[in-house]
Amino acid sequence: MNLSLLHSVTAFVWLEADMLDHNEYAAWLDLWSPQGTYIVPIDPETTDFDNTLNYAHDDATMRSLRVQRLTGGESMSTQPMARTVRNVSRLRVIAEEGDTVTVRGAQDLRDFRKDVFHQHTADVTWTLVKNGETWRIQRKVVRLINSVDTLTGIGYIL
Repeated sequence: MNLSLLHSVTAFVWLEADMLDHNEYAAWLDLWSPQGTYIVPIDPETTDFDNTLNYAHDDATMRSLRVQRLTGGESMSTQPMARTVRNVSRLRVIAEEGDTVTVRGAQDLRDFRKDVFHQHTADVTWTLVKNGETWRIQRKVVRLINSVDTLTGIGYIL
């Protein structure tokens, strides 16, 4: 096990979670490679994200539009903004090829909005590409464990 690599990608994943919890969306957008995709599939078993229904399947343009919607104040589903806390754990490097690393982990996200708590638990896979001394997200797949059930409005980025 390459502990130096695991430490590096863990620090990056924790940075991303902290940025999202503190609404640092412009900085979060900068974590992505230009070709990166953010995916939240409905089918927990799918690997064909382009040909199945997803809660999110965002390229750079869609990520930017999602951030505008979250911060613009025009969408009822995002007002008031939910307060969130993400716990990311069980990180494991599952593939390493050149400057690309695939990391899998667990995410437990709690949100509070309109006097109600919600919990969203997911298996998350990040494909990261080396960018100098840090990383960029090439792909992030958030597999909610209850993705096929009825979900309450999720007015934030998982």
